[in-house]
Amino acid sequence: MNLPENVKRLMRQLRESGYTAYAVGGCVRDTLLGRAPKDWDLCTSAQPEEMKRVFAGERVLETGLKHGTLTVLVDHEPYEITTYRVDGPYTDHRHPDSVSFVDRIDGDLARRDFTINAMACGEDGEVLDLFDGQRDLAAGTIRCVGNPEKRFEEDALRMMRALRFASRYDFAIEAETDRAIRKMFPTLEKVAGERLRVELLGMLQGVGAGRMLRAYPEVITFLIPCLKEEIGYDQANPHHLYTLWEHTVRAVEEAPADPVLRMTMLMHDCGKPASRVTDEKGIGHYPGHQTVSARLTEPILEKLHFDRGSADRILKLIEGHDIPLSPERKIMLRRLNQFGEEDLRALFLVHRADRIATGTRSPEHARERARELTEALDALLAEKPCFTVKDLAVNGHDLMEQGYRGPNIGRALTGLLDAVMDGQTENTREALLARLDGKK
Repeated sequence: MNLPENVKRLMRQLRESGYTAYAVGGCVRDTLLGRAPKDWDLCTSAQPEEMKRVFAGERVLETGLKHGTLTVLVDHEPYEITTYRVDGPYTDHRHPDSVSFVDRIDGDLARRDFTINAMACGEDGEVLDLFDGQRDLAAGTIRCVGNPEKRFEEDALRMMRALRFASRYDFAIEAETDRAIRKMFPTLEKVAGERLRVELLGMLQGVGAGRMLRAYPEVITFLIPCLKEEIGYDQANPHHLYTLWEHTVRAVEEAPADPVLRMTMLMHDCGKPASRVTDEKGIGHYPGHQTVSARLTEPILEKLHFDRGSADRILKLIEGHDIPLSPERKIMLRRLNQFGEEDLRALFLVHRADRIATGTRSPEHARERARELTEALDALLAEKPCFTVKDLAVNGHDLMEQGYRGPNIGRALTGLLDAVMDGQTENTREALLARLDGKK
């Protein structure tokens, strides 16, 4: 395995000072898969204070030193170097109560989660693979190191990591690891929401997201209880070929691998069961389910500690996932005013995914419709149209000069914007002031 020169240099410095060192974990896994690692992590027999002496002439960050990690900056790139360690008991199912530094790598690799993450590479490029990680990489398998139940008892989040890795690489989860997940997933309740969010979004963005959602609905609905009613739910509607859960899974698969879009599609119809009305022919209808879905989604986003900006976008897209769209200029301007450019473009993709996932709409027609809307939006934006109050050729000061005060200013500006978007007046100062016609 070829290592970057900076990595080999850091390892050489440790070796020449009498210590062993390896590249370890994800960088080894991704390199063996032919992918470029995001970063390179090293481990060593050197204790924290010994690492400080070895790299005394380098730019270093000591923020992780009490946990055995020194970050060395080489050509402005950070390289984390950690002392070999073994973990003590995990009484909280997330963090070891204690760690002990050791002078051999064997114990360090044995404490890791999955075989594909428990490989190391020496300075000479030779891979140290004590748990057949290369075999599992070749077979496309996610397998725990050692006893899966023990691994998940130590750290419950590893179950979601298994789903994320399986989705990211389109791998299968090995039978014993699978059984342990199905048995132990309720211990995920002990994991912090932000940790769960990272793994859930990573899983949703993977190429195998749909496969994981179909295989582990009990895990996903444990994290997001309002989705449980979707499992096996007959929508009883001729416009939908699939159960509600299968429709949701297909909608996730059809959306681009973006965290906001994939989370939107996961949650977009969660309000349908609570909104259902059945007509005299036995057909199910779901009036207002968009609003109910957004209302059910909001506490989930809070529990998973989504940032406010992403949460607001997801809720807005869920509310709008069934709103009428048209390339017609007036309607497009209204939607621009309502959603803004970024979210309107996202909404085109939401509509496309939702319609394809019904199983009754032509995927080609849905994709062509999204292209048509995008082209119409591009052409409209090229005109630099007025679709917000700040785009108007007049402002609040202008209206105050005309005698407007208080809330009447906002109402008048909104009225002018409506007139401009509807083509009833030009967006010039003269035309807008003339339209006010002295009304106060």
